[in-house]
Amino acid sequence: MSSFSSAEEQSRKGSRLTESRSIDYIPDGERHGHPFSQFTLWFGGNLQITAIVTGALAVVLGGDVVWSLVGLFVGQILGASIMSFHALQGPRLGLPQMIITRAQFGVYGAVIPLVLVCIMYIGFSASGTVLAGQAMARLLSISDASGMILFSAIIIVIAVLGYRVIHKLGKVASIVGVLAFAWLFGSLLLNTDLTAIMQNNHFSMPMFLLAVSLSSSWQIAFCPYVSDYSRYLPRNVSGPKVFFSVFSGTVLGTQASMTLGVITAAIAGSAFSGHEVGYIVGLGKTETMAMLIYFAICFGKITFTTLNAYGSFMSLTTIVSGFRKQVTLSQKNRILFVVLMVAASCIIALLSEPAFLKHFTHFLLFLLAFFVPWSAIGLTDYYLISCRAVDITALFDADKRYGRWNLFGIGVYIVGVLIQLPFIENPLFHGSLTWLFAGNDVSWIIGWFATAILYYGLHRLDKRVLPAATVYPNSSAR
Repeated sequence: MSSFSSAEEQSRKGSRLTESRSIDYIPDGERHGHPFSQFTLWFGGNLQITAIVTGALAVVLGGDVVWSLVGLFVGQILGASIMSFHALQGPRLGLPQMIITRAQFGVYGAVIPLVLVCIMYIGFSASGTVLAGQAMARLLSISDASGMILFSAIIIVIAVLGYRVIHKLGKVASIVGVLAFAWLFGSLLLNTDLTAIMQNNHFSMPMFLLAVSLSSSWQIAFCPYVSDYSRYLPRNVSGPKVFFSVFSGTVLGTQASMTLGVITAAIAGSAFSGHEVGYIVGLGKTETMAMLIYFAICFGKITFTTLNAYGSFMSLTTIVSGFRKQVTLSQKNRILFVVLMVAASCIIALLSEPAFLKHFTHFLLFLLAFFVPWSAIGLTDYYLISCRAVDITALFDADKRYGRWNLFGIGVYIVGVLIQLPFIENPLFHGSLTWLFAGNDVSWIIGWFATAILYYGLHRLDKRVLPAATVYPNSSAR
């Protein structure tokens, strides 16, 4: 099967609602959209219950209100900056994020971070399924298990439809989210003495850094699929506009959700942990408003969980295609892959509901250690070493310039992970050098910059010949 279509077929593909592309290059004839769609997608996608609960953890785990909010905002800025630089690769290369990783790790070597990406997004989807399933169960008067299964079925349909539907959903989610959050914040303001809440102000470095880590890890976790949702934008779209749209959308949406979580947790105390959905819905006061908030929770989680399901499907496709030398994916296989990934997350959600969120948060923070060096290598290579030049055709052929396994890139990645381990403070892993920072987890900061410096400083050891300019499919270098 030919990888690239005629102009007429490209136009037809670019205009229909159901997406036919997967990991293959998006030709110019199928490019569409405006950077503002990136704002609505990431703004609406982050106005949701998991972000509220993640923000609340800053207080639940011992932080105060004021410095938790400051720490969360600092983490948003740091993490969203890294995420937005990854987003710029989408329109310039017309490719999903993890395919680009083959330029640093090799066509087969890219499987190493890809497996971890799949695990992470199944975990994200599972957490969303738990919370949305609970909300859907209350909304429809069914069991939690039935709510989770129904929610998963909806995610499968939207993820199969693909890019256009996801972006349209993001626009609607922005409107629904703003209305729901305006009501919730209004309820808090009218029924709470915020002055007393804001007096909860006792700076603690460990708690401050925990807040920074919670929000920065939230943002960095988007990096492996952020360009999946920008790759259809025109190749010559303004870079600053794309960067600012992604950055502002994800920072504003996430900070709004986490702020609501911090304030709600401070008010609720021990009544919040373990009863997150019920407590948030209780702010609605009346039965009608409670049902509307349940609906808003379900809708917000549909958007966010679809992003994770779509991203995990793309990652699985990238793994399989690398070994089978495929560029395109049939609609039948697309449906199969989506069903497999969503089913896995649904099963995890059904089996681990009672204590899932607590363990998931620890897992997320620990998993960050494996994505920080990946991000540092990817951005350093693309912006500083390759100078944004990528041989797109070679990304799909292990016999071309990027090879099967790039031992240099893989080696630096492993070192980057190992550098972080002594500085990780997590219930799943206690680093031996955290005492140098009073028990604070600063591993992600050390890991990102150390890996970037190491990769850049030693890049001459990589003997592969890099392109002088980007090579597009069916074209010469330009």
